Amino acid sequence: MSITTSITTAQPTIEIAGENALIIYLDDTCLVKTSSKIAQLKTLLSEKLADKLIEQIPSYNSLLVVFDLYKIDYFAIRKTIKEQLLLLASAHQTKCKTIELPVFYSEKSGPDLALCAKKANLSIDEVIHIHQAQSYQIFALGFAPGFAFLGEVDERIAMPRLATPRKKVPKGAVGIADQQTAVYPASSPGGWNLIGLCPTPLFDPDNAPHMPFSVGDRVKFKPITEQEFTALGGKL
Repeated sequence: MSITTSITTAQPTIEIAGENALIIYLDDTCLVKTSSKIAQLKTLLSEKLADKLIEQIPSYNSLLVVFDLYKIDYFAIRKTIKEQLLLLASAHQTKCKTIELPVFYSEKSGPDLALCAKKANLSIDEVIHIHQAQSYQIFALGFAPGFAFLGEVDERIAMPRLATPRKKVPKGAVGIADQQTAVYPASSPGGWNLIGLCPTPLFDPDNAPHMPFSVGDRVKFKPITEQEFTALGGKL
């Protein structure tokens, strides 16, 4: 199952999203490429508009741009966005980080790991190997501060969401839902298949930046032992 979005467009489009906001939609035929383009466009607009911007919010195939009406008007910012979209294809690729996150994979730390293996007709070790063998692109941030939607998971271990979500998922839980994977940055309800725990904090309001990653960056998971998990501050 592939990740889909509600709007598909062959060419970039710019739509009004409020009195001081515009939303830009890019082609979503390939989410990995689209996500990279959105990260690149965000960088171009930041460099060009600087303090005229209040906020930029990237998502799977869109970028919401909130601007300061006291410093730039609708027509000027729309013109600038169009100019930057023309430059996007020829601009140098934005350098994105790869963040390595340790994960303690086990039936103790991942209550759905054995069931995922059974559904996939694989061993538990094979599921773990497949999950950590590749890096994942960050398509969007949301649901909770520090929650990164990562994709795309190998089809062999793609799993539908739980029919009944859990009332409480522990902080650091690593989950799979369809062809996405993610780490829960805080304890919360959730319906993803849990296969391990990550001890790394993913959101800290007292630090700048608050999160170790941005849309367009990549995440690579590294298997660790229970002892290493505990030594890094993890709790079962």
